[in-house]
Amino acid sequence: MITVQLFKISQLIIHYGLHFIFSGLIAWVFFRKQWKNAWLIMITTMLVDLDHLLAYPIFDPTRCSIGFHTLHSYYGIVIYFLMVLFPNFKIKIVAVGLLFHMFTDFQDCLWI
Repeated sequence: MITVQLFKISQLIIHYGLHFIFSGLIAWVFFRKQWKNAWLIMITTMLVDLDHLLAYPIFDPTRCSIGFHTLHSYYGIVIYFLMVLFPNFKIKIVAVGLLFHMFTDFQDCLWI
C-alpha cells in the first residue's frame, strides 16, 4: 500500500516538475534573452488541458491523455510540430510549450 502511494507521489512530482521547472529550464536555454516571457507562455500552454473537460470521467488516472483528448491527438501534435517552423517568436514558443506538454503527458502513459 505504501509502495503504491509512493509510486503515485513520484509520478505527480515528476509530472508537475516537468510542467513547471523543466519548462523554465527550456525557456532559459533556448530563449535566454526573453526567458521569463517564454516560460510564462509555456506555462500558459497548459490551458490545452481544458480538453479534459470534454471527457467522461474528466480525470481518470489510468487513461493516457495522448491520443485520447482532442488537443492531445496525434493530429494536434503534428500541427504543434509545424508551428515550430513559423518565424513568429511567440508562435514558436507556444509550439515548444505544447510539444513539451505532450512529452510530459506522454511520460504519464509510461506509469500506467
